[in-house]
Amino acid sequence: MQSFYFLGIAGTAMGSVAAALAKLGYTVYGADHQVYPPMSDYLKENGIVYTEGYSPDDIIKTQPDVIVVGNAIARGNPALEYALNEHMTLIAMPEIIRTYLIGRNTSVVIAGTHGKTTTASLTAWLFESAGLEPGYLIGGVPRNFTQSCRAVPEHRNNTKSGFFVSEGDEYDSAFFDKRSKFLHYSPDIAVINNIEFDHADIFHSLEDVKRTFRHFARIIPQNGVLLIAADEENSHNVAEGVPTKVETFGISSAADWRAVDIRYTPTGTDFLLKREEQIIGEFHLPMAGEHNLKNAVAAIACALHAGADVELLKVGLPKYLPPKRRMEVLKETNGITLIDDFGHHPTAIRETLAAIKQNYPGRRIVACFEPRSNTTTRNIFQKDLEDCFTDAEVVMIGALNRPERYSDSERLDTEAIARHVRRSGKVAYAVPVQHGRGNEWGELIGECLLKTVENGDVVVMLSNGDFGGLREILPKILDERASVLL
Repeated sequence: MQSFYFLGIAGTAMGSVAAALAKLGYTVYGADHQVYPPMSDYLKENGIVYTEGYSPDDIIKTQPDVIVVGNAIARGNPALEYALNEHMTLIAMPEIIRTYLIGRNTSVVIAGTHGKTTTASLTAWLFESAGLEPGYLIGGVPRNFTQSCRAVPEHRNNTKSGFFVSEGDEYDSAFFDKRSKFLHYSPDIAVINNIEFDHADIFHSLEDVKRTFRHFARIIPQNGVLLIAADEENSHNVAEGVPTKVETFGISSAADWRAVDIRYTPTGTDFLLKREEQIIGEFHLPMAGEHNLKNAVAAIACALHAGADVELLKVGLPKYLPPKRRMEVLKETNGITLIDDFGHHPTAIRETLAAIKQNYPGRRIVACFEPRSNTTTRNIFQKDLEDCFTDAEVVMIGALNRPERYSDSERLDTEAIARHVRRSGKVAYAVPVQHGRGNEWGELIGECLLKTVENGDVVVMLSNGDFGGLREILPKILDERASVLL
């Protein structure tokens, strides 16, 4: 069997794919910089030997057949430069997924600017609940499964009866392959949840983003299906003229697959699912939020297109557990609730806060936001970020990640966001921009929260990072605050 060497093996997707290959019997090595739990533990549990740092000596020692290059690896990396000098075989991770995990299996790909991880994990779980035994790749940490990537079981593999569910990321594949990852995944059943401008480091405009989604929609075969959000104009736009069946999903009357008779409860959302005028059945989703309801409708539609038994889906859906960092409740301390969420785009922040307000009626929301992505650290979304905290009563804004990359005219003005929030009579604080070069600034937010949080508050961290260390110290701060309020 071939052997693989993963450059950047500690990345969530890279490490998960490496472990999946190891379980298939391939020999897997790798390297990364500063490997720490949980990924270090996960690699060791799967018998994967890796090195700290990128030394050509390790490649010389292991003599792998293929070098798998993560998209965080750039020219100048010593291990990469050695592999290039020696004309070794370089493959981007999405190509590994297509060749070794998807193969000839029916490929289900969940794409869109927001909601990919939730919808992909939900789809994989519904397939599992229906006995379809899917392989899958999920970009977060799913809680219904023990790993983020799994191959299709051997008895189903490489036939159309095998299913592989992928979270289809539009980000580029590697330094030598600037195509979006999802263009490698050969979709048969595809979902586009929504399309907005994001990833300003690789896309120049919304039209640029739509261009790659058009390519994605046009590689679906004629006997496949593309599911798009019924009320999302950009998704309709990229689906125009595709040579495959297009169906819509959502809650509007125009949707082909739609949720009706929606009832929000303390444990989630009850709804009837209709396909055109046919009632499919009554379902319970153990999540709040209109956006999560739409995700569930898309996931059920995927499963039914794959031949799943609707009765098994009704049983499976209430047992779904959202991935970590997707409205994940970390702690309940004497009436104070702490929630962790990956939201960083203004639309995702707005939808998450609306769902929290729905789930915790009458309680004050304290939103802590870290501008960390390559898009939200710039002023591209200045106005959108000023307006997306409507459902929060208190807003704490962390330091910009690596602010030195941008001039004053390019950089997000976090103090302007705080001023905008304060003008509506709410509490807001922004960490000064100079603190973005270190990790100590999380303590500044913590000190503000210690003075601000009240009994009954719902505190939510919105970040795709570690929030300047706040994720570690905040549970202790809330314990301290709760003891004062008793």
